[in-house]
Amino acid sequence: MTPDPEKPKDALSEEIDAALEGVDLQNLDSADAPAPSKAEAARAPRSARHSNLRSGTISGITGDDVFVDLGPRMQGVISLTEFEERPQVGAKFEFSLHGREDELWLLSRKEAVAIAAWDEVEVGSLVKARVSGQNTGGLELKIGPMAAFLPASQVGLRHEDNLASYIGQTLTCLVLEVDRERKRILLSRRAVLEKERESEVKERLGKIATGQTVKGKVTRVESFGAFVDIGGGLEGLVHVSNLSRRRVENAGTIVAVGQEVQAQILEIKDGGKRIGLSMKALEPDPWDGVASRLSVDLVVEGRVTRIAEFGAFVELEPGLEGLLHVSQIAKDRVRRPRDLLKVGEQLAVRIVAIDAAQRRLSLSRLDPRGAVLGSEEAVDANVIDEALGKNAPQPAKTNLGSLFRKALGEKPKG
Repeated sequence: MTPDPEKPKDALSEEIDAALEGVDLQNLDSADAPAPSKAEAARAPRSARHSNLRSGTISGITGDDVFVDLGPRMQGVISLTEFEERPQVGAKFEFSLHGREDELWLLSRKEAVAIAAWDEVEVGSLVKARVSGQNTGGLELKIGPMAAFLPASQVGLRHEDNLASYIGQTLTCLVLEVDRERKRILLSRRAVLEKERESEVKERLGKIATGQTVKGKVTRVESFGAFVDIGGGLEGLVHVSNLSRRRVENAGTIVAVGQEVQAQILEIKDGGKRIGLSMKALEPDPWDGVASRLSVDLVVEGRVTRIAEFGAFVELEPGLEGLLHVSQIAKDRVRRPRDLLKVGEQLAVRIVAIDAAQRRLSLSRLDPRGAVLGSEEAVDANVIDEALGKNAPQPAKTNLGSLFRKALGEKPKG
């Protein structure tokens, strides 16, 4: 594959050229003569392309020597070790010639096997290749006796930091390029893995649907959400708003890389390329039965989660927030809620209204008389209300002087 000088190189070609710079791929040809052009080699018959190759028939076996009939008055000998299994007399093979000794041609099968393999390897075919070494650009492999190269970017689906760990492994790869003139074979394992993943994705997509609960592992965490591997080559996103019933500002405060999680599938788009997940959907809804747990005028503890110009949001239970309007923060007019409240602050609030259908709670820091909850004024008012019988039955006759002294904390005169 000689590149066209007028055609711009694609990114992969440039990467391969850079990776091969200074790399000496093993030259398998023993001939010193210059190789013919690819066009000439393609047109020539097999015997002409490989003049050193001869076809022969096994005529006999003596000890470690295998005798071969190469034609009229032409015999050769080859070691039995060059065969994968003991050949049968009459079987035909191809051999390469390596000189003569005692009227017999010395034969070899290695070059013949290599030449046959060259003829069989084609662009787009799958091959098994053994990793024999590593260099800065990628991995060196062997397809049988032939040398091949696997660029670093084509080793896996993601960047591989430790290429040396592949040495000695046998990989299934796709042939990207066969350059017989330069004795170069370029491979891609990533293309094979991508094809396998496509099949896995199709199979996995057929087994999932919106509303389904899936298990997965967190692969990446960003401030806006977490990416979760749900198997079969599929990955979904749990947006920060769907991580928990509680308000979450940063996903990293809830999940971590490697964590096993459960989530509900919200949507599947673009053939599985975009999958929306929700962990929040699997948590109990704090609004369910809220009317049985809370009531108007009930005073509860809450935590300030957000502050706005119009007021503050206070969390009463995980995922259950109410609005403390600016007019309900203090007796006097409040211009800036931030001047009186802080995010994370714990404070007592009174429930003013509950609208479960609209998921709204209205809160106040003031008691019904307008005093700030927890203040001396509010405590005194409670004592007076109790004494007046608003919260408990009282005798018909009441000494107002005693009531006010009790409210002020004075002892009765004796």
